[in-house]
Amino acid sequence: MGATTAAMPALSEKQRRIFEYLREHVATRTYFKSRLIGEAVGLSAKEVGTNMTAIQNSEGPLSVEKWGYSSSTTWKVTR
Repeated sequence: MGATTAAMPALSEKQRRIFEYLREHVATRTYFKSRLIGEAVGLSAKEVGTNMTAIQNSEGPLSVEKWGYSSSTTWKVTR
């Protein structure tokens, strides 16, 4: 955990919470809804969507792509 987070120092505390959640679950899932991420990390769906852009644009180990919009934005996340 430390090495991955240390490789991404530009992330805010909220962005790190989202990133760590995605990193922990990407092995078993590919698609994530903003609403469900928010429930898991204590943020609103809007906060997740706003902060996903930084994760999406980072040089980290995850590839994040905005995938769909119905009933909450869905994100496709891969290693």
